[in-house]
Amino acid sequence: MGKRRLALCAGVLAVTAFGPAACAAYAADGGDVSVVPAAPAPGADIALRVTGCDAREAVAQSPALVSDARLTPDDGDGLAGDGRVRSTVTAGTYTVTVACDGTEHKGTVEVVRKQAPAAGAEPSAHPSPVAPVNAGGGGAARVLADGRERHGPGAAQTVVALALAGTAALTVHRAARRQARRGRGTR
Repeated sequence: MGKRRLALCAGVLAVTAFGPAACAAYAADGGDVSVVPAAPAPGADIALRVTGCDAREAVAQSPALVSDARLTPDDGDGLAGDGRVRSTVTAGTYTVTVACDGTEHKGTVEVVRKQAPAAGAEPSAHPSPVAPVNAGGGGAARVLADGRERHGPGAAQTVVALALAGTAALTVHRAARRQARRGRGTR
């Protein structure tokens, strides 16, 4: 799955997780520029998509974004890209404009305040990973944590390497002998 498609799927999941207010904001967009999630908090990552644009790339601009977002062809009939909402932006509705082949496409993004949890409410998710991923080193962390160090190939790898080297040498030797016999017979 491509990065853009994954970002769009994650955005759709986020919209459903934030409830009807986010869905209503997405439906009220009305333009041919869509923003997922349509109601992000300051500092959130968003996925942008424009339809009806035949260009190979375009740029989405909005005062709510940290910087202009570069849009490139997606799997469908439009252009897509990623952006980030400025962390200092105030809550409100902002216009997103995409200039495409001399035509302006518009949409909106409604930035919402980060909601503080209610007093005494427990968070629904753990604040840190419960089962962290084996990242980097190809799983070498567990081997190093065991304290055992391995130096070089084992006996099995050595035997296989020697067998392959011997087979290669024998093949080269036979080819050379065959070539020498042909050379003697043609003179």
